[in-house]
Amino acid sequence: MREARLYTTSADYAYQELRHKIITKQLKPGQRLPEVNIAVQMGVSRTPVREALRRLASEGLVIIIPNSGARLAAPTAREIEDTFLVRDQLETLAIRLAAERIGDRHLRRLEEAMIEEGRAIEEKDLEKYLEVNEAFHKAIADASGNRVLAEYVENILARTNAYIVFYDPFYQLETMPSIDAHREILVALRHHDAEKCVKLLRGHLQEAIMGLRKAREEA
Repeated sequence: MREARLYTTSADYAYQELRHKIITKQLKPGQRLPEVNIAVQMGVSRTPVREALRRLASEGLVIIIPNSGARLAAPTAREIEDTFLVRDQLETLAIRLAAERIGDRHLRRLEEAMIEEGRAIEEKDLEKYLEVNEAFHKAIADASGNRVLAEYVENILARTNAYIVFYDPFYQLETMPSIDAHREILVALRHHDAEKCVKLLRGHLQEAIMGLRKAREEA
């Protein structure tokens, strides 16, 4: 059952509701998203809907075309490959730095994220899973001590999460993810083993893109 949320603004409400519909596959890749229709359905004005669509566009979930409107993204195989290539470069740099500098505070954040991640997998809650999976990777980027790098990692995580939303068969039991890869990465970080951290992370990302490639071909 979906938890009730408190919204601070109409734009936040519109964003969360649209994002929920995208993640639960109530909207399909390439589908048009007319501002007027959405505003009427949600009982808000067009302005918060427009803001919500822009926010979703920054995450790679929506494409806004001038003089044409917004539509749900439909990333190509090349776009997915290119994005994961950039993510690999950014995250391996981040984890290499994190392995040298990480302390107890960030290690606790990683442990907490793994606990929540396991719970989300058990409950087959994709929204929660994406949130805590992102939190795990962001904690590593934060532990790098490089704020600019952490911001770039956060942006690329949002984009690759969009591909999981569109193509990963998350709700099928045989394809459910596990936290094993994250557990191994956490152990390597705790031992400050930079080379092993990089190797584990690259293997983790390669497995993710292979799964997405297969899911997209089947779709």
